[in-house]
Amino acid sequence: MRHKKGKCLSGIGFLAEYMGKAVRKAGLPWKGETRGEKIFSAIVGILLLVAALHLGRTAAVYLQIGDADRQNASGGKVVVTEGRKCVVIDAGHGGDDPGKVGINGALEKDINLEIANLVKQYLEASDVTVIMTRETDEGLYDPSAPNKKVQDMKRRIALIEEYSPLVTVSIHQNSYPEEYVHGGQVFYYNNSVQGQKLAEHIQKELVEKADPENRRQVKANDSYYLLKKTGSVIVIVECGFLSNSAEAEKLCTPEYQDRVAWAIHMGILQYLNKNEK
Repeated sequence: MRHKKGKCLSGIGFLAEYMGKAVRKAGLPWKGETRGEKIFSAIVGILLLVAALHLGRTAAVYLQIGDADRQNASGGKVVVTEGRKCVVIDAGHGGDDPGKVGINGALEKDINLEIANLVKQYLEASDVTVIMTRETDEGLYDPSAPNKKVQDMKRRIALIEEYSPLVTVSIHQNSYPEEYVHGGQVFYYNNSVQGQKLAEHIQKELVEKADPENRRQVKANDSYYLLKKTGSVIVIVECGFLSNSAEAEKLCTPEYQDRVAWAIHMGILQYLNKNEK
């Protein structure tokens, strides 16, 4: 490249001259009388510019990830960033479907959602992308649907299949005619080796973190619709029995809901960490 005064400059030399003009036009001092000093200053300026651009792009990526994680199934498509673990958390029931009604009048759908939201928060704090099937009281059906329950379940399954998560955890509360029955229990689909492993991790944490007196074990099941129709690893967590007075009261308290949510999220993380490819 040839300078207008006839001097032949290298690419860096020309850039140094160009930056010098830019600096002088901006009213800033262009220190360094020699050509070498000018080149050195130019290089420093370039490095600072590149660093600023890199930091800006990194910040934009983190903001994008944060925005994606804050979206939900009803608010638009969640962007699952490549390389991040993805988990679906399903808060059972919702809308016109209250689920079980506790001995104290508590509605299962409300407790499910409270615990599911807490699990989501804990998983996201561990850099896991969480897809929620619902984050409000509304179910996943149209008001005019002839069979709201069927449509609701099919849409939950479609959402799970769309995101192909590493695991899906559906959160529920149990009930039984005899009030003495109590304790959380995790169900997995028959013959699902990975489902059983996930269930065992969560069951262990539920006992240790929430209810040390619980003697229940994980259980295989081939009748639950979600377990039968979902292709990915999935478990159903029955957090406790709303038909038991003491347990129903505990499940309605923020403190116990937090303990249950913490246990579920710890079980999920243990499974994911041990099954990383």
